[in-house]
Amino acid sequence: MATIFMYCLDFAINTVQAGIRCFIVDNAPVHQQESANAWASRLTGVGNILGYIFGYIHLPKYLPSLGDTQFKVLCALASASLAITLLISCLYIKERDPRLDASPSEGNPGLIAFFKQIFRSIKYLPPEIAKVCEVQLAAWVGWFPFLFYATTYIGQLYVNPIFEEHPRLPEKEINDIWDEATRIGTFALLIYAIISFITSIALPAFVVPTYQAVAAPENEYGASNPDEEPFLATRRMSFSSLPVGSASEPPPNLPREHDNQASEGPKWLLKLQIPGLTLRRAWLLSHVLFALCMFFTFFIYKYQAGTVVISLIGISWALTLWAPFALISAEVARIDAERRIRRQHSRMMGTIEPWATASAAQQEDADGSDLENGASSMKAHKDEENLAQAGIILGLHNVAVSAPQILSSLICSGIFKISQKPRGEPWDDSVGWVLRFGGCSAVLAAWLTSRLDEGTKR
Repeated sequence: MATIFMYCLDFAINTVQAGIRCFIVDNAPVHQQESANAWASRLTGVGNILGYIFGYIHLPKYLPSLGDTQFKVLCALASASLAITLLISCLYIKERDPRLDASPSEGNPGLIAFFKQIFRSIKYLPPEIAKVCEVQLAAWVGWFPFLFYATTYIGQLYVNPIFEEHPRLPEKEINDIWDEATRIGTFALLIYAIISFITSIALPAFVVPTYQAVAAPENEYGASNPDEEPFLATRRMSFSSLPVGSASEPPPNLPREHDNQASEGPKWLLKLQIPGLTLRRAWLLSHVLFALCMFFTFFIYKYQAGTVVISLIGISWALTLWAPFALISAEVARIDAERRIRRQHSRMMGTIEPWATASAAQQEDADGSDLENGASSMKAHKDEENLAQAGIILGLHNVAVSAPQILSSLICSGIFKISQKPRGEPWDDSVGWVLRFGGCSAVLAAWLTSRLDEGTKR
């Protein structure tokens, strides 16, 4: 029964992960996707810190009504936290008016059609999003062993000298030693979570923004007209320039100069940006740092040194929680904005004078190109709209995160089968070999990240 409920919890978590990122895509403009996802990673960091603090405290002593073991109390607290925070999000997030989107596809597809849609979505993923998913496939083969076995690794370093000095200990004493080792390992992960949180706060100030706002098309007189599609103006403006209310509510028309100033941010903050340090390069460096830390386990014999290495990986974890989601969200938001601009442009072309029809057609050929360099027909655009939806893309990204963990768990099981020593023996380095395997995957992820475009400001 416990196993069944754990699988149910895992399904719920994976569903929520895609949904909450869709909130960001739908409610933040293109040029604020990186900032919005940075805030998401910061709040995730706060949750990690609280989780490791609770893991370090002996919870049954203080909350006996929630369970008689540490794991039961942790699960109860996590479930309550998930329910409360999701309720707040669902109550206060205002979704965009669906009438501004294309009409939904007709029919009620069955199970087979559903899977066909998934495979078609994979085939026609925008190139940059597909590359990000490839990076995630490699990266999460490496992250899985670290997230699952980092506590065990620190604990093993702690028990090694004890087991060497006191061989053949009774089972009860071995359990007591491992209980203390687990607490020390949890403390190492607490420091790691704090480092990750600090990184998520500080690092975005040094990274050069990747995307800018998507401009609305010009009318026949050469000027953009936000009144014809007020939501485009809303998505284009910075949140700091919006009145109190939802980001999806049409605001009053503001001067373009004010819009530009609002999107720039404080001048002193811009001076902190390191030229050339884009989000892609920061993500690449995080893979390199992770790989180096994993390979450094060859030279670690004390748990204090292991704690330092685990803490440094917090920097990489902060980028993992930020970079891929920011890159995908910005690309999805850009596609969504350009798609709505095309629809607005088509309406404008239908209302101009007959003498301008020829030039309008030429302009439509120039501006209405498919985002996947595909066909120019309206049917192709409609098919793309069905495939390039935020929910579908983020769901596929979630698959790219979850699937490699299954592969990694199988490989880790094989490594443990070959190298693990009996319980209570010193210098068992099986966990170390599992972490080094993760470092090899991080090297592959770094190479795949180097193939990403810089996300030019389109």
